[in-house]
Amino acid sequence: MPIKSRIRTIEHYPKQGIMFRDITTLLKDPVGFRITVHELTNRYTGVEIDRVVGIESRGFILAAPLAYLLGVGFVPIRKKGKLPAETVGHDYELEYGTDRIEIHTDAINKGDQILLVDDLIATGGTAEAAVKLIQEMGGEIIECCFVIDLPDVGGRARLEAQGQKVFSLCEFEGD
Repeated sequence: MPIKSRIRTIEHYPKQGIMFRDITTLLKDPVGFRITVHELTNRYTGVEIDRVVGIESRGFILAAPLAYLLGVGFVPIRKKGKLPAETVGHDYELEYGTDRIEIHTDAINKGDQILLVDDLIATGGTAEAAVKLIQEMGGEIIECCFVIDLPDVGGRARLEAQGQKVFSLCEFEGD
């Protein structure tokens, strides 16, 4: 059974007209979670990667075991004010305002090969901010990896237009 069938859709969340793709049903399914992590591990085994960077918060759940299985370090990108040591951040636009993500200043070295991981790519705003933050630190992104792509929303195209390679395990049409 493919992982897509293990992802729940919640209509009109967080607002009217949105079809929220909820990976918690995939994560609680031991077979689905194992398949997801193993498919990602198989894709990146043998690829030169220094760090797997996960975007808060569901990206952590996937990036940490992937980093462990690949034998590389895991780095969190978090929302403003959540990391305890010195950070560098990047502001980005939301539908109604702005937000900020941050990373520790010592998390990435110049020239590090980075795999960026999150659960879902929709508009691409957060992923784009993470890409810019990693690049500002001198990291080289080998690929942006997601479990779910919502191609009709445009995030994948947005990242690819900036020269990023993008991979996802499954797609859901519509928003």
